[in-house]
Amino acid sequence: MYWLGIDVGGTFTDLTLYDSATGRLTTAKTPSTPADQSIGMLNGIRALGIDPAQLSRLAHGTTVATNTALEGTGARLAALVTEGHGDVLVVGRGNRTVMYDIKAPPPPPVVARDRVFGVRERMLVDGTVLHPLDEGQVEAIAGRLRAEGVTAIAVCFLHSYANPAHERLAAGMLRDLLPEAVVSTSAEVLPEYREHERFSTTALNVAVAPRMRRYLGGLRRRLAEIGAGAELSIMTSAGGTLPAERIEAMPVLSMLSGPAAGVIAARFLGQACGYPNIITCDMGGTSTDVAVIRDGGFGMTQDGRVGPYPVKLRQIDINSIGAGGGSIAAVDAAGVLTVGPRSAGAVPGPAGYGKGGTEPTVTDANLVLGRLGTEKLLGGEIRMDRGLARTAVAALGTRLGLDAPTMAEGILRMAVVGMTGAIKEVSVMRGLDPRDHALLAYGGAGPLHAAEIAEELGMATVLVPPRPGNFSALGLLVADIRRDLVRTRVGTTTATTLDDLRAMLATLREEATLELDGAGVAPEARRFEAVLDMRFTGQAFELAVPVPLEPASMAEVEQAFRAVYAARYGAAPTGVAEIVSYRIAAFGTTEKPRLPRLDEAGRSTAAAREGFRTVRFGGRAVETSVFLRDLLPVDRPLPGPAIVEEDGSCTVIPPGWTFRLLPQDVLVLERD
Repeated sequence: MYWLGIDVGGTFTDLTLYDSATGRLTTAKTPSTPADQSIGMLNGIRALGIDPAQLSRLAHGTTVATNTALEGTGARLAALVTEGHGDVLVVGRGNRTVMYDIKAPPPPPVVARDRVFGVRERMLVDGTVLHPLDEGQVEAIAGRLRAEGVTAIAVCFLHSYANPAHERLAAGMLRDLLPEAVVSTSAEVLPEYREHERFSTTALNVAVAPRMRRYLGGLRRRLAEIGAGAELSIMTSAGGTLPAERIEAMPVLSMLSGPAAGVIAARFLGQACGYPNIITCDMGGTSTDVAVIRDGGFGMTQDGRVGPYPVKLRQIDINSIGAGGGSIAAVDAAGVLTVGPRSAGAVPGPAGYGKGGTEPTVTDANLVLGRLGTEKLLGGEIRMDRGLARTAVAALGTRLGLDAPTMAEGILRMAVVGMTGAIKEVSVMRGLDPRDHALLAYGGAGPLHAAEIAEELGMATVLVPPRPGNFSALGLLVADIRRDLVRTRVGTTTATTLDDLRAMLATLREEATLELDGAGVAPEARRFEAVLDMRFTGQAFELAVPVPLEPASMAEVEQAFRAVYAARYGAAPTGVAEIVSYRIAAFGTTEKPRLPRLDEAGRSTAAAREGFRTVRFGGRAVETSVFLRDLLPVDRPLPGPAIVEEDGSCTVIPPGWTFRLLPQDVLVLERD
């Protein structure tokens, strides 16, 4: 039987197929179809040439929810809030959108102000009812929403994390009165304090839900039509998978599913090859995503954003910037060179794709410098044209008084600076030294720039996985089922008893068990992790503190908090600690693929060398060896400069670096 992971990106749809009987991994890459992502997915399945009926696992990383939120193409949306608090979604945190421009307009709210309805009710911070819900007012609002054609409703009342009774009652009425509408309550989506973030996350969830339901429903029908009977699971932002039916109800969980899958694959590969400390660099056609894996674990955050909107759900701590192979290079109004975030995307794509693009991109710069070849079809379908790329880059160079090769090097230099800055944000600014890590480069464009990024950061080792353009799709096959649950109950460690703490974690664990029951996880495959959000009294932000499921004492909890605090800030002051929120992560452990060991027969330096190509490094044209990755000898160091080509990507080894192929088919670059 086969396991299939499908990761849909902005430019390409990547598929990784695993034969559970033979251990063989097969990949495919096909252009994405933004209008309907399922079309590109089915094209990829056909390209693999398998019988869909033989699929026993099918995992999907999707950007439908993210794109819907960013494009503002969600459902016609309304919100019910506590009377007198209708501006929570408008005012937000009052942060400036542009640091030095006091006149910069704020982003539009998730819900238009004229469709935010105040309801007479009030719950106190401890869950006590101050004013009961005015049910007649809810009924009247429902009539108005029906008349206005509203199809998605967020119910967001104050302090519903402490007592969700009013939200549940209002939502039940709305579902009865407006059966065609999607209704979500903030207590269902995020029972956690901080009203703006909770309201925004809930509103985004219902805004994208109708489109997500149509997409997933249509995808399941298409899969059934071709005979694929495997249950469809979706990667979540937290790095786990959930059944598609669960994501239909909570699509906001899938906002960062593609980048999360790459981090899961990176941890899996690092453990297999003996590299527990890794910085990931996933550079695709539109963006670059970076994250840190430390001692085999990765950071989590609740401070994610989609565009200008906060999404306060637990997710892998990933930093994303608009720098990819399709990022457009341009000169701004001040005459300064910029690279990204505007992208040529899949259509028309870079100028070198020959699909009508005329603006120079990072991919075009690589073509001009000889780092990308034109002999093979990109993704099996696109023949690249170096002449078109040179024309686009030269036109930009003319504006700056530079020849085409110098302009191309400038474009790549700008892209590298942007990516190193993103890595510093998740490493140096968190007290971590990048030099203590290996850089794992993947995505179709990652290996092209990895050595230069590592050199900029002082890193000595670069890892390139097999089929790097499809690497995130591998993460879909190694990810466990995961569901995160949270409850806010603010209290100091001196006022909270050990029994209270254990009882709260036990309650969350019971709810998590029901989630795993619904996902069909066997009892022996389950595991749970507990985390407390803690701070010192008087502080406004918390740190995540891992604790046992049944802590032995409150002193143990305080000690764990102070250790985490000192690791982040250098020292832990004296003071009273405070627990803000309780979290349980529930896992359903899945069977993992086996990384195949390479067969050394037929592999040699001579067999792998495809020829030579003139490549420009540091302003000099250098005659450079071009190797085929599939024929490289195992564990035999070779000097740079060199180009290593494979399906969907190629790795650039500059002068001053050596490279070798591990038995696990991982390419290791090492700085001299």
